[in-house]
Amino acid sequence: MDIIIQNSSNKPIYEQIGSQIKDAILSGDLSEGQPLPSIRALANDLRVSVITTKRAYADLEAEGFLETVQGKGTFVAGGNKDLLREDKLRSIEGHLQAAIEQGSALGLESEELVSMLQVLLENE
Repeated sequence: MDIIIQNSSNKPIYEQIGSQIKDAILSGDLSEGQPLPSIRALANDLRVSVITTKRAYADLEAEGFLETVQGKGTFVAGGNKDLLREDKLRSIEGHLQAAIEQGSALGLESEELVSMLQVLLENE
């Protein structure tokens, strides 16, 4: 599992870790039941505090992405993948809404915003 911490990001490190693990689960890179590194091992690999990785794992567990089995470790939860996907879709909608609001503030027409999105999609 490759997690990249960006010190220049305005997101806290535990959120960076959590969002990258979420993305790996949603994309299928991490599958149901797959074990994750221990909190301590991940902290050592990333050169961050154990408290930081513990927070990331706890948040993901609270959201239903992970499950911890006492004495065995932390695993990708077998939860409903549709619910996990819905979480990501809500996030995308939030970003799109922010783009709409910023475009409106600049006086952009909806056609211009759609055109910008199409150009970005073509460059993917």
